[in-house]
Amino acid sequence: MFNTKKIFGLALSMSMLLTFTACGANNNQSTTDNQPAQTESSNSDNKTEENSDAPANNQAKDEKTSENTKDGKIHLTYWYAWKDKIGESKEELVKQFNESQDKIVVDAEYQGSYDDLASKTQAAKAANNAPEIFEVEIANMYTMAKGGMIENLSPFVDDEVDIDDFNEGLMHEAYIDDNLYGLPFYRSTPIMYKNVSMLKEAGLDPEGPKDWKEFKEYSEKLRDKDKSKYALTYQLDPWFLEAWVYSSDGFYAKDGKIGFDQEGTKAPARFLQELADEDLIKIALGEQAGETCRQDFVNQNSAFYFTSTANLTELMPLAKENGFDLDVSFVPGNKHYAVPTGGCNIVMTSGLDKEKQEATWEFLKFMTATEQNVFASEYTGYLPTRYSSIESDKIKKLHEETPQYKVAFDQLEYAEARPIAKGWPEMEKMLYEGVTNTTTQGADVDQVYDNLQNQAQSILSF
Repeated sequence: MFNTKKIFGLALSMSMLLTFTACGANNNQSTTDNQPAQTESSNSDNKTEENSDAPANNQAKDEKTSENTKDGKIHLTYWYAWKDKIGESKEELVKQFNESQDKIVVDAEYQGSYDDLASKTQAAKAANNAPEIFEVEIANMYTMAKGGMIENLSPFVDDEVDIDDFNEGLMHEAYIDDNLYGLPFYRSTPIMYKNVSMLKEAGLDPEGPKDWKEFKEYSEKLRDKDKSKYALTYQLDPWFLEAWVYSSDGFYAKDGKIGFDQEGTKAPARFLQELADEDLIKIALGEQAGETCRQDFVNQNSAFYFTSTANLTELMPLAKENGFDLDVSFVPGNKHYAVPTGGCNIVMTSGLDKEKQEATWEFLKFMTATEQNVFASEYTGYLPTRYSSIESDKIKKLHEETPQYKVAFDQLEYAEARPIAKGWPEMEKMLYEGVTNTTTQGADVDQVYDNLQNQAQSILSF
């Protein structure tokens, strides 16, 4: 029996801490996987979708229990985020699962954005009516696991699941305290999109810059070529910033330590300040910052675009329509390459009875298996999460015909874990405000980041 008061208190506390963010993809709902909610950098697609379905009530749960009794099957509910091609692919996978066996029936229910999904799951959990399966944006796995919202999957792992087949770069947020709490599902990383035509016209190598020094050189030459254009329109999204922090050997929160006072953590803010002061990049602010970056790239007002690998399916035809050649490269690093990952894991809600736990585990295995992962990746543009998926004929053909997809996957070799600490979503908002001040207002980087260090020490816990 659940302690409703305890769960409600937990849900209320988590609602104040969690930042659930839009998942960048070819549905054109967002340009990044991890934008901080309710800040100036969030675009309109991060906001709650007013027309999304409300969470099921207790009457619906009673009806489902009655249905279990009537047909002798185990009925499960799966809540998912995002419509269009993403939603279509998830609905299709659920259909395939239901048709693959006759003991379990899964009902897929769209809940809106990750933000909407999180809020509804918390409310349903408090009412003892949570879905058996749902998705968690990876930056929030730690809080969900520590808060008792999701089940430890380690005891369920069997010979049918080769955990080592999941790409190592996508497993950082799947494990909390050495226990498995989720399986990589629809996942991505930031990557650098390039207008190859603009680079060639400026006499630049279309391979693009590999490090910060080369990035600045490219920026200078592109500005000299045409003062109305920039190398990059940049959104001050902490997710993008993480790539440069990790490539500078910095960190925000790792292994029980806070690192805002580290030089490697401050280095990207100094570099952005330098680029902005010299008018080499354009900084996009406000709710439409993400869309501004996208439009500048599509309209050939900027040569580079930092966004999710999942946007590749959308951007390739747009580039063709607008008359330029598009390619992708790893995000230029400082000392070396590094990127965070984004997207969601699929999880089991905590506290299910044994029968439903076993049925849910069967569903999780199916949804993340190689064949299903290949389908989802090919259909949506999200990354293959398994090494075996890369070896499939379909993905090999996709990479041969469209090598940009392989570049996105290869970058996973340099994937780093996102900050793992309770309170990180709140801290991320403060980071956004701080880097906005250093980049656009000329605030002193050391002073701002030392202040962030002090704030983090009171907000973050491990």
